[in-house]
Amino acid sequence: MDLLLIILGFVLCIVGIIGSLLPILPGPPISWLGLLLLYFVDGMVWNYWLLGATLFIAILIFILDYIIPAAGTKKYGGSKAGAIGTTVGLIVGIFIPIPLGFLIGPFVGAFIGEFIFNKSSSKIALRAAFGSFMGFLASTFMKFFVALIYLGVFVYLCFQHQTILF
Repeated sequence: MDLLLIILGFVLCIVGIIGSLLPILPGPPISWLGLLLLYFVDGMVWNYWLLGATLFIAILIFILDYIIPAAGTKKYGGSKAGAIGTTVGLIVGIFIPIPLGFLIGPFVGAFIGEFIFNKSSSKIALRAAFGSFMGFLASTFMKFFVALIYLGVFVYLCFQHQTILF
């Protein structure tokens, strides 16, 4: 049973890394579940500080993932319509069966929000769409980095407790 928990925890950490690149899956929370499973292995001493801190970070990153693209839109001169368009575009982009819809969606959503609903010039709308895209890239990088760290913590804990685990 212990080996199954270790393998499942490792798989969840890998799925979390993949999920950090695909907006369909919440990457860091899935990676955190992998860390949690490791602590159910017999002989592992529960580190509540580590689990609490990593859970807090996973939840914070999950929330920021929806805020950062909209904030990028506002920073580059977008309005509330552009920020809403970014979020709607991200959600629609996930479900549109085109390659990289999750990248194109926020950009197009911010552009439409600014150009049509806010009556902005195409130059301002394009700038807001660029801000949305930059915010999305920053958010994705942040999730990817955190998920990689969680995998590193998982591997470190496995090696640290290898006499218990194997």
